[in-house]
Amino acid sequence: MFYYLLKYVLLGPLLRLVFRPRIEGLEHVPSSGAAIVAGNHLSFSDHFLMPAVLKRRITFLAKAEYFTGPGLKGRLTAFFFHSAGQIPVDRSGKDAGQAAIREGLGVLSKGELLGIYPEGTRSHDGRLYKGKVGVAVMALKAGVPVVPCAMIGTFEAQPPGRKIPRIHPVAIRFGAPLDFSRYAGMENEKAILRAVTDEIMYSILSLSEQEYVDQYAAVAKAEEAERRAQDKRRFPRMPLN
Repeated sequence: MFYYLLKYVLLGPLLRLVFRPRIEGLEHVPSSGAAIVAGNHLSFSDHFLMPAVLKRRITFLAKAEYFTGPGLKGRLTAFFFHSAGQIPVDRSGKDAGQAAIREGLGVLSKGELLGIYPEGTRSHDGRLYKGKVGVAVMALKAGVPVVPCAMIGTFEAQPPGRKIPRIHPVAIRFGAPLDFSRYAGMENEKAILRAVTDEIMYSILSLSEQEYVDQYAAVAKAEEAERRAQDKRRFPRMPLN
């Protein structure tokens, strides 16, 4: 109930008024039945803008940190995500990927829309990074189509670290559903999973027109953080007298 209150009364109209998102290809999203909507992930705002423009309810797999924050802010955030029907996924540990797949398959088994960001985390620099194969596993096991989606302009509206979005033109593009039924029963073959994932990422890239990086976003973020740490050690800031 709270999901639809947010979508049609509290948050959805406000997002449409402020961002006035341009929507392209909405007809590609199936009007019924299970499907995966796989998109690029540029901003925290993505969680709200895409559901606001879809005619159907969509459930995202959200990182567990959104549900476990400290203090009043943490409790309010957890309440918001729980009420909106989002599913917490612990991304730490060797079984994190399997847990996410189980949760995603549960959503699809009910004939619902599942939203997923194959990059696994937000892009820290606006580029599109290599996709993780979990989206391919779910698509093949559930036998559902994958609708590619591109968020455009949300990085400029709310880049990582910015709490309040700025006014900036936003577009949301949906591509034609991708059918992977030709790979039915091959969800345990690594080469097939990589090929399916790469096809999904190429479709997202074609819609978003981002620069592509053949590296996982989490690895690129860690390398960037290490470079910054090295620069600080090499060129420490001198105290001002």
